[in-house]
Amino acid sequence: MRFFILCTMKPLVSIIMAAKNTEPFISSCLDSIQAQTYTNWELIAVNDHSTDRTADILKEYAKKDSRIKIINSKREKLIPALKEGVPHCTGELLNRMDSDDRMPKYKLEVLVNEWMKYGKGHVIAGGTKHFVESGEVGGGFLRYDAWLNEVAKNGRHYEEIYRECVIPSHCWIIHKDDFDRVKGFQPEVYPEDYDLCFRFYKNNLKIIGIDRVLHYWRDHSIRISRTWDEYKDNRYFEMKLRYFFELDRDHRRPLVLWGAGRNGKDFALQLSDYEGDVIWITDNPKKVGKDIYGIRLHSSDHISQLINPQIIVVVASPSDQVQIRNKLDCMGKKPITDYWFFN
Repeated sequence: MRFFILCTMKPLVSIIMAAKNTEPFISSCLDSIQAQTYTNWELIAVNDHSTDRTADILKEYAKKDSRIKIINSKREKLIPALKEGVPHCTGELLNRMDSDDRMPKYKLEVLVNEWMKYGKGHVIAGGTKHFVESGEVGGGFLRYDAWLNEVAKNGRHYEEIYRECVIPSHCWIIHKDDFDRVKGFQPEVYPEDYDLCFRFYKNNLKIIGIDRVLHYWRDHSIRISRTWDEYKDNRYFEMKLRYFFELDRDHRRPLVLWGAGRNGKDFALQLSDYEGDVIWITDNPKKVGKDIYGIRLHSSDHISQLINPQIIVVVASPSDQVQIRNKLDCMGKKPITDYWFFN
């Protein structure tokens, strides 16, 4: 009987949350955590030098709920605060939360139940939904939600990893051992959630996508993705290139850059720091045959003359991306091993 009870016990989930000056939102956040249908959790709330009532609100909740533990960060900024929270986690499974967001009440239950089907070596991830207190969510956030939810539904996290961050910081659950193996919050690299995704990829963790919205993402004027310099250029070309050349670049094969708009030109400048011999493709007939940064631009027909190329596509227009994918598929190329969208 004792063995049966141990085998059926649900694991403790440690939720790590950094909080800085989120007084208007943190009560709603904490209420959503306490409303979880899965009750075996602890919240490690790290107060990052808040100057408003954030710390007081945390203390009020902690007095009434022993599952809430408060840590005062010794260093400022998000990643150092998260780092300070990790040693205080006693759970087998880890999840992260942002203090200005909300959880649907089923979030932890769904994540844990799915994780228990697979065990160590797996990350469980789901979809998101942005919301605002008044007005409407911007079109860019709606498109990002739709894309993230489609990625999770179809389990295409690694196929799409060079587009944008495929798992938001608050939408995963992972075993503590796996988290330690990928070095968790140790690298102080922003955006921290995107870098973590690449480390999942680097360490061959399998991602299991769930076709459910598992996080309510609040948009407001003072969120750090709007105000911090680290997030201003959200193309993150440097990070993508660094991991591409570490994990996917095969120097025995020719490298193609497709796209000569503003994004393509900005990308080409950074790409030149990694590789000088790049074949540049454009669909703009006015640019074909011209030189940019000393590189001759070719039409897409030139690809058929190359032997087993690796192709990086950097175009901003979604319709252009669809057309390019159709062209590449007709050429017989395959996703992931042969072409990637960086946008």
